[in-house]
Amino acid sequence: MAPRLSAVSLVSLACALECLCGCGTGTQQRRSIASPSAIVRPVLAEQSTGATVPATPATTKSSLAPAPAPAPAPAPALALALALAGRVITIDPGHNGGNFTHPQEIGRLVNDGNGEKECDTTGTAAPDGYRETDFNWSVAVRLHALLVAQGARVVMTRQSNTGIGPCITERAAIGNRAHSAAAISIHADGGPTSGSGFAILIPAPIPGGGDQAIVAPSRRLALALRPALERAGLHPSTYDGVDGLAPRTDLGGLNLSRVPKVFVEVANMQNRADEAPMERASFREGVARALLAGLERFLANG
Repeated sequence: MAPRLSAVSLVSLACALECLCGCGTGTQQRRSIASPSAIVRPVLAEQSTGATVPATPATTKSSLAPAPAPAPAPAPALALALALAGRVITIDPGHNGGNFTHPQEIGRLVNDGNGEKECDTTGTAAPDGYRETDFNWSVAVRLHALLVAQGARVVMTRQSNTGIGPCITERAAIGNRAHSAAAISIHADGGPTSGSGFAILIPAPIPGGGDQAIVAPSRRLALALRPALERAGLHPSTYDGVDGLAPRTDLGGLNLSRVPKVFVEVANMQNRADEAPMERASFREGVARALLAGLERFLANG
């Protein structure tokens, strides 16, 4: 018969077996997991004091929580749409419908920033009588509506197509006073009948003049407008400038501007193939939308 074990011996044996199985360590581990204070308190201390807390198993475990995902960057289309919100844009429809009846008033000389030039001119006209000033005004009104819809603040250098002027000096001053982000003067050209295409006239540096600060941004504006006009089905001029860009020092509207500004000669009214589409409302709407796209690109790229 096996010897009997006392109650004390049985307890001692049970404890020995528990130690051999590592149950004491398991009890300690269970206690640390069951108590959240070991994890929460060090993290709160770092957040409240700003001090760096040495890494511990508890804080290391806490740091394994996934970090919040960064906010997605605006999509390119959204960035373009937002580029015009709150920005001031000056639209300068070239010439005016009443200039034809007041040649002396618009013919007086003014300082154009690099010499003297007429206050304004009548603009050109197609052989069938369609006037440049009518084309300019129609595109300008359409562009105005598109810009306002995008949240831009629009300043017009003239308010109708029946008035006189204003002079080139005042046209530049209007954009300057408004602190415009960009200014566009809309025109059509009276070039040789064999020539066609658009030209974007940009300011060139004038020795001793005040346009140096806008030469580079005006060129960037032109470079943003050029592909937009090409996507609208137009092509760079075959007779003016290079690749659709023409630097000028003889235009008061550019010389006197202190904000980025360009003249866009959309097409040649003396070339029948160029001019015929200009009399269609759909074409003028397309030009306005191309100018809008160019302005968006220019301002989005800052």
